[in-house]
Amino acid sequence: MKLRRKILLAIILLVFIPVIIMGVVTYYNFSSAMEKKSNNFYWISLLETDRKLKFALNEINSVSNAAITQPVIQQFLKNPDVSVTYDRKQEINNLLINHPMITSFSLYSTSQLIYQYNAPMSFGDLKRQTWYASMLGAEGRPVWSGPGENGSAAGGRPVMIHARVIKDYYSLETIGYLVIYVKPDILDQVFWEAATLKNGDILLVNKEGSVVFNKSGDRIGENISFPFLSDTYTKTKDYYVDSFHHEKSLITFLPSHNEQWYLVAVTPLKLIRSESVSIRNIAIILGLFSLLSALWFDQFFIRRLVRSLISAVNGMKRVKQGIFVPITSHTKSDDETDLLIDGFNRMSSQIQELIQQVETEQTRKKEAELQALVAQINPHFIYNSLESINSMAVLAGNRDISKMVISLGKLLRISISENQELIPLYMEFEHVRHYLNIQKYRFEDRFDYEIDIPETLRSYMTQKLIVQPIVENALYHAIEPMEDKGYIRIQAIEAGRDIVIDVTDNGPGFDPESLLRIWNKESAGSKKYHDSGVGLKNVHERLRIRFGGYYGILICSSPGGGSVVRIRVPKIMP
Repeated sequence: MKLRRKILLAIILLVFIPVIIMGVVTYYNFSSAMEKKSNNFYWISLLETDRKLKFALNEINSVSNAAITQPVIQQFLKNPDVSVTYDRKQEINNLLINHPMITSFSLYSTSQLIYQYNAPMSFGDLKRQTWYASMLGAEGRPVWSGPGENGSAAGGRPVMIHARVIKDYYSLETIGYLVIYVKPDILDQVFWEAATLKNGDILLVNKEGSVVFNKSGDRIGENISFPFLSDTYTKTKDYYVDSFHHEKSLITFLPSHNEQWYLVAVTPLKLIRSESVSIRNIAIILGLFSLLSALWFDQFFIRRLVRSLISAVNGMKRVKQGIFVPITSHTKSDDETDLLIDGFNRMSSQIQELIQQVETEQTRKKEAELQALVAQINPHFIYNSLESINSMAVLAGNRDISKMVISLGKLLRISISENQELIPLYMEFEHVRHYLNIQKYRFEDRFDYEIDIPETLRSYMTQKLIVQPIVENALYHAIEPMEDKGYIRIQAIEAGRDIVIDVTDNGPGFDPESLLRIWNKESAGSKKYHDSGVGLKNVHERLRIRFGGYYGILICSSPGGGSVVRIRVPKIMP
């Protein structure tokens, strides 16, 4: 994928998609919060409506309770065959028709209608009513039947029915039945005052799903299958979202004080979510704006940036081919892209100049190599001269001079003829051996030496000329001042992934101040060490530069106890 598409995709992933996700999450969270707030509002409204309904129905219950215990009704029901006088009728009417919501009533014995006021329902019709069995099962408690469940709404004359069994005041035997007809206005007053949202409705339904009454009045008598009316329904919360008359709605329900009824609030979900439409629209606008911003950013910035990068890449390809042509910028923008182009042009011109310098230096190097080839006669002249001296010493019978010349020749071959910096460990030790052989003639056998290199370490590679300067330091600072015979031991030891070389002498040793003075003297370039080649500090620094700070030399000494100089180098396979 090209860089421009990668950057555009990154902008879309980091800006556009997060804005869309944030908008969607905010919209649904706000909608869910609105649903919960609407449910809380309706639950409180239903609770208040049920309280008012209970209060209104209890007024009728109080009238009924007071009437059925009066002697006139008790005696009238106990003696249904006695004729009803006008005064008794008036007394009964005064007991029951004393509430503005009561329109009529009927009194029944256990077998017949014995008195009615504007309600000529026969005893046979009474037994066929849907609420008759409930009335008998209530054992004297009032039973209510609303317009939607008693069939009065379908007949065009809606009415509330209050029915109950009348018991003998003393024996509690059933002596008759009382049916009171109540104006539906009693429900209108209760539900009219119920708080609802716009287009919302409150329903009073029984357990069979029939709408007993509703605030709008257009659902009375309708049968609706609400899930919470089922015996298998498990209540987790008092609201849910479902389709109600082909419209998705929020449905809140509350059991009424009457065990046979439920109060249900229905609100179209689009009405609730209309509050969050503005958030949805803002999210859509922000999403479109972020997308347009990304496209604009791509057109006016990324395109120019990628064009500059492509120009730089093409310029690098030309440089790789040896073509140094400056990059021309299409437009000046005074930003980092111009700095990139200018920097590349400067780099290209500098590389061209450096190449020219290298070509010039290569020409000069070839001239120097020619001169070096001519100068190679000097080492060969030295070797040939030493061979001549060796031949003369052998002819003269002086074996010491011959041995010394041979050691000097081999010493010079290792230190001068070898061009590589890394040599086998055995060759480094051989170099030290020839050096000590020469020094034994100089010191007239005032010291002995021992060289110990295990067979397993001989072939490992190491830095050239790292042991000889240590041995030279031991000769000049330890063996030379001694009156007794000196001793030097050079030993190679395997130490895991490293090799340790110990140079031990039996000299007088020295304190830290003397060691520091020798170290600084080497740095200052004393004549003795200038003539001999390299010193302790030189070896230490060369090892650290080539192998790292973990490697170098370690000096252990004390006055009168001799000295040990340890060289640590890594194992390097040939």
